Amino acid sequence: MIKQPRRIATRWRIFALVLSLSAMVYFQQRSLTVAAAQIMPELALTQMQIGWLQWAFILSYSGLQLAGGIIGQRLGARRTLVTVGLVAVAASVAVPLAPIVLSGTALFTALLSAQFALGVAHAPFFPVSAGVLQVWLPSNRWALAQGLQQFGAQCGATLAPPIIAFLMEAFGWQRALFWASLSALGLIAVWGWYARNTPQAHPSVSAAELAALDKAANAPPDVKINFPRILRLARQRSIYLLTISYICMNYVFYLLSNWTFLYLIQERHFAILEGGWLAALPPLGAAVGSAAGGWLTDISCARVGLRWGYPLVPLFALPGAAILLCIAVYSGIPYVSVAALALCFTSIELTEGSYWASMMRIAQGDTMTATGILNTGGNLGGVIGIPIVAYFSGHQAWDTAFNIGVAFALIATIAWIGVNVTRTHSTHRT
Repeated sequence: MIKQPRRIATRWRIFALVLSLSAMVYFQQRSLTVAAAQIMPELALTQMQIGWLQWAFILSYSGLQLAGGIIGQRLGARRTLVTVGLVAVAASVAVPLAPIVLSGTALFTALLSAQFALGVAHAPFFPVSAGVLQVWLPSNRWALAQGLQQFGAQCGATLAPPIIAFLMEAFGWQRALFWASLSALGLIAVWGWYARNTPQAHPSVSAAELAALDKAANAPPDVKINFPRILRLARQRSIYLLTISYICMNYVFYLLSNWTFLYLIQERHFAILEGGWLAALPPLGAAVGSAAGGWLTDISCARVGLRWGYPLVPLFALPGAAILLCIAVYSGIPYVSVAALALCFTSIELTEGSYWASMMRIAQGDTMTATGILNTGGNLGGVIGIPIVAYFSGHQAWDTAFNIGVAFALIATIAWIGVNVTRTHSTHRT
């Protein structure tokens, strides 16, 4: 008798699509920063103007996280992610097309608008995808799932520098960004065709898959989320401590993810092509760290309980990141600095599973809205950090930008001490 191959559970197919979409999102976000090496001289833009383009993205991205989570919770993940994915492609394509018809102030305004639109499109993605993971996967795998999602995202960020740098060298920055942007359309189409908002709505989900879920923890998104419940979420001590910590951690995140390429070229004097390959190492380290951190968090929760299982990894990883930032900026050997940056980003991303799974554990059926709060605060780290780094790097003071990151990493550590995920939001709904 021929043994039939084991069928892949539908939830893991949905999860694979979420990982792929995460990679697409981070690839789109990092592409402009890499292309900036050619954009600045060709369009006569200053480094501060590139900083403002990044800031336009992060302003809309952070400002609409909560709104994106609420909209996703009301409309459903399937429709929301298709819509925002198509808007993101349009915004990404607008950047290389704008210089064909515009110049001067009009061109810079168009680039700002495109980056702002990209932030609008990307804002709902992680809160909505957190809701997908919350409803589709068993709760004892949430931290690992969030870590693996960040792994997928960082794979996209890892691929952006070498791919965009290679395409720029061969075809110029405009064609590089144009063709790289259009490649996302196929993935968006697959998500729209295959995904469903809940396991119960998917025709391929078996009874065994449904039995593996916990009725309370995997509660479906509540489409009737209202303002009083949003306020109640925001007032919970663990939620606002997680958000404060995430603000501080994300200063370091954006410092490493957005500025490593230019730092290696300007401060460490690598050539563009070599810098592109070396700039892929920190996000590669981040990818490994995010997956490992989620796995370690789930193990910690099983060993020491939920109360300290979720904070344990951040309490070690964030101080480690602060030490590695110091090594990166003060080492006299450029390749040691690259290694320290990669390890620092690894340490920072070790914490992602803890942050997001903690919020899922607290909020449950209101995960999209709660993680919208988390990521609003988290991306304030970028709103605060991008102009700071742009200013100091533009004045050849990279060490100051890194020292500020050290302070933020330590503050992020302290906030975790008061987080208690055992006090869930679901028992206080009205």
